Amino acid sequence: MNDRISIDHRVMGGVPCIAGTRIPVATVIGLLGQGYDVAEVLAEYPTLTKDDILAGLRFAARAVDERELPLRMSA
Repeated sequence: MNDRISIDHRVMGGVPCIAGTRIPVATVIGLLGQGYDVAEVLAEYPTLTKDDILAGLRFAARAVDERELPLRMSA
């Protein structure tokens, strides 16, 4: 796990957040997906750093790279 991302059941019910904040990674990634640039995200959330945003992107990339393949049952 990355030291900039925390998953703690006591914070936001265990939703992955930027460490030391209650800002979900999904919120940051969602803003980027809506077309915000890094400077705009930082303006919206001044407690974040560029490195926090990059860590969120890396976390999201790893999350979508995980795959579960169904087992094929032979007849």
